[in-house]
Amino acid sequence: MSGPDDKEKPGFLPIETNAFDRGFIAVVVFIALNLLWMRFLEPLGLSLYIASAISIVLGWFIIKRG
Repeated sequence: MSGPDDKEKPGFLPIETNAFDRGFIAVVVFIALNLLWMRFLEPLGLSLYIASAISIVLGWFIIKRG
């Protein structure tokens, strides 16, 4: 149980967030990373699946630790 004396450890994001905010930030990062990947790295032969995997791991990290 949490009480008034419990101290929450702040996340690495520079703003105060709740779970929905962190989920939204993770989705925006997912879209931005995939668009940048398609523009710059996919023409070089790197699969978009790599960008999706990186985005999912980064999104999980943002939601859990952000």
